[in-house]
Amino acid sequence: MNWLSFIGYGAAVCSTVSFVPQAWRVLKTRDVSALSTPTYAITCCGFALWLAYGIGKSEWPLILTNGICLVLASFILAMKLMSRRQRDSVAQTLAPTAE
Repeated sequence: MNWLSFIGYGAAVCSTVSFVPQAWRVLKTRDVSALSTPTYAITCCGFALWLAYGIGKSEWPLILTNGICLVLASFILAMKLMSRRQRDSVAQTLAPTAE
């Protein structure tokens, strides 16, 4: 493995992990008022396209990274689109002690 591969893996880890704090904050606070729906919609489309590209090229680093990012960004987008009652229900189910 060369130095360029390490850069690629580092970028993949940073990109993937970057959505975890936001997803956890949404679960914990159930507050999505500051999040931009169009931004997350476009982000999800981008990850879906990168995922399709990775699948088409059989590139596992692209598939795994963008698949995980798509799941996390889609979760945040779904929470943004839900009513407060639905968000509370989902958050209570996934992280009952996070309140």
